[in-house]
Amino acid sequence: MSTEDKVLNGVNVTQLLRYIWKVRNDPTLADRNPTLVAHWVGESRSRIEFRKIVTHIGGEGELNPMMMLLSSYAACQVDLVVLHASFLGLKIKSLSVEATGHFDVRRYLGFDDAPGPGYDKIVLTVRIRAPGATPEQVAHLREKCERSCPVGDSLAQAIPLKLEIEADSS
Repeated sequence: MSTEDKVLNGVNVTQLLRYIWKVRNDPTLADRNPTLVAHWVGESRSRIEFRKIVTHIGGEGELNPMMMLLSSYAACQVDLVVLHASFLGLKIKSLSVEATGHFDVRRYLGFDDAPGPGYDKIVLTVRIRAPGATPEQVAHLREKCERSCPVGDSLAQAIPLKLEIEADSS
């Protein structure tokens, strides 16, 4: 970070604008293709590994996978609001995203005639305190939340899913 870089809300706006300019000239710089591995730890607990990052999902006292999906959506919105508020020059005093969703676990439990086990609705409530924010800036942030969230976009579209099982029966 140079002494000329503008940092707001923990975001190096200058550095990010440089990156955006590079992406305009070479869109492949924006491509992401992460691969992570989930290992069974015991009961319903998984250890998730991505490069040198390790986290756990499920099990006693942990968020389950459906809660993690909901929290991923909320956390992506936090990231998006902070980024675009910083681009607008808004200093955030507080920000929270409340995520609520409904799903039915009967199919998960083996009831084949039950509805699908995924969320059938999700509602987010973004609460931001940014002194001096204009109604236009708040509307801009809302538009970014509705249209630019990678997790939200993923949830809203039909993503082709493929499951392969490699079994060692020895």
